Amino acid sequence: MKANRFRRLRRLVSVFSLCLLTVAANGLAADTIKIGVAGPHTGDLAPYGIPTMEACQMVTAQVNASGGVLGKQIELLPMDDQCKPEIATNVATKLVSDGVSIVIGHVCSGATKAAMGIYKEANVIAISPSATNPPLTQSGEYPNFYRTIAPDDMQGKLAADFATGKLGAKKIAIIHDKGDYGKGFADFAQQFIEKGGKAKVVMYEGITPGAMDYSAVVQKIRREGADVVVFGGYHPEASKLVGQMKKKRVDIPFIGPDGIKGDGFLEIAGRNAEGVYATGPMDVSKYPLNKAAHEAYVKQYGKEPGTFFDQGYAAMQAALNAIKVAGGTDYAKLSHALKNSYVETTVGKIKFDSKGDAEGVGFSVYQVKDGKFVEVQ
Repeated sequence: MKANRFRRLRRLVSVFSLCLLTVAANGLAADTIKIGVAGPHTGDLAPYGIPTMEACQMVTAQVNASGGVLGKQIELLPMDDQCKPEIATNVATKLVSDGVSIVIGHVCSGATKAAMGIYKEANVIAISPSATNPPLTQSGEYPNFYRTIAPDDMQGKLAADFATGKLGAKKIAIIHDKGDYGKGFADFAQQFIEKGGKAKVVMYEGITPGAMDYSAVVQKIRREGADVVVFGGYHPEASKLVGQMKKKRVDIPFIGPDGIKGDGFLEIAGRNAEGVYATGPMDVSKYPLNKAAHEAYVKQYGKEPGTFFDQGYAAMQAALNAIKVAGGTDYAKLSHALKNSYVETTVGKIKFDSKGDAEGVGFSVYQVKDGKFVEVQ
């Protein structure tokens, strides 16, 4: 009898201890606000994801050092999706199970699209610094999605107007990587070129990402007599294309989207990058918060920040402001705050429209000069 009573007592103690641990864990979780950071942190496209992760880490360190938000510390959960949709779904599932209320990301449009349904079902807000595919906001399918960058229809129009106006192109070859981002940009460029009536699209073709040889495509560009190439995709493929164009002496202007505007393209393409054009977020270096963020980054890392740092920093600032205005992480209140409260950020004073696009952001055209992207005036 005594042994039985002892075993029952031991079980009660065990259950009680487990309850205490659960309460302690829940109490600890309640003392932090979890924010995910999803993007490519390894692989070829890491130069687009790491700057956003670093921006979020910097903002978090500053905010936590000054007491956090609403008296709670920010707990950052970085997750690597390598810009691959199949990995992005796993990342989204993990972040939701870890209890995030907001995700800064994803970075690539395809990965973002793959993850958004998971976040939507869990009432998790996602704010991307770089996913420019228009349907992400314009379809109305993802009311939980926001972005601190303008969509590809604006970028495609700018590329089309620049090619036919500034460059005076009459025959344009459009190449894309078949992805949501690259093809989306290419489709809008084609649409605006044809609508403008100043030039003819003589070639519209998709290429296979990761292929070693695009010489057949380059030969077709020459055969069609194109005087400008507009490319939709990322820097690994753009680097190969411009290199093979130089090798085949197809010496015509090359215009890409913000997916090539960065150090990754400059490093891989090398001297072949010289003269290449790219659309990208307009210069925001005039804003005081932008200057302060860049100075802090240079002091910490000893170099200038990479692509989408400004937009990632702004996304984090917008997220924290929404939490303050909402008085917590309630989904409906966060949504209302994002769409109705202006916030000063590294990309200017912004709020989001009813679809989730940031008001007041746009694109400029840049050209590689002496190994650096310089805004074309």
